[in-house]
Amino acid sequence: MATHVSKAVLVRLEALPGKEGDVRGFLNQGLSIVEGEPKTVRWFGVQFGPSSFGIFDAFPDEDGREAHLSGEVAKALEENTGVLFQKPTIERLDVVAEKQPV
Repeated sequence: MATHVSKAVLVRLEALPGKEGDVRGFLNQGLSIVEGEPKTVRWFGVQFGPSSFGIFDAFPDEDGREAHLSGEVAKALEENTGVLFQKPTIERLDVVAEKQPV
């Protein structure tokens, strides 16, 4: 049975010129980090356009979201701002409906 989620985060990343492949690699590395976060129950690295990327992740509660936002992925975002991408936009979302994975 999948865990119900009520909180989420949407991070938007705009790759610096020529760094699109590196941002893709960064997202793949992020996946390995969040696998060690038990309250990050959904995580997606996405590409919106040629140089626009993002992360969407979801949590069962506010504690899970806060743990994630103060964890290793947040640290990696900070370290790579200005190196791989412009300053990220981070939006905190409430989940109002979901289809759980089977």
